[in-house]
Amino acid sequence: MRAEHQIQSDSYQEIASLLVPLSDSLLLLPNVTVAEIVPVGNIQPVDNAPDWLLGEISWRERDIPIVAMEIMNGQARPSFTGRCRIAVLNTTGLDDSLGFIAILTQGLPRLARVTAAEIAERDDVVKASYDDLVVTWAGEQAVIPALAKIEQAYLEFSSQR
Repeated sequence: MRAEHQIQSDSYQEIASLLVPLSDSLLLLPNVTVAEIVPVGNIQPVDNAPDWLLGEISWRERDIPIVAMEIMNGQARPSFTGRCRIAVLNTTGLDDSLGFIAILTQGLPRLARVTAAEIAERDDVVKASYDDLVVTWAGEQAVIPALAKIEQAYLEFSSQR
């Protein structure tokens, strides 16, 4: 059986993504960025850590730093509720010693299939320090985080330990 119409790959490109809830915003992350969503487990405090570094968790026999995007962006500390999860993210490769970094979420992420026609940068919204872009997708405002900048902040802290 043959299809009547062929979909042109250059005109119909989707990026499988996740909408990750924070306290007052949504992060929009490509699926390939997210290694795993895990329950909040035993978070180990880190000595002399900045407020935004919530601690570390053991994940797949590695210690992974957990950051609070809200604090990094000058907002209030997020609360820990039963809905919280940890999004373990693949790093950008800025430093080989940091394979993963985690973000505290305020619920389960939702799947999103993003196309170029459905997403638009918000020029009317001031982005925070650790936001790369503020966008509108499917009628919702979301933030694309500046992951390399987040990693750099952690690497600067860990180099002083």
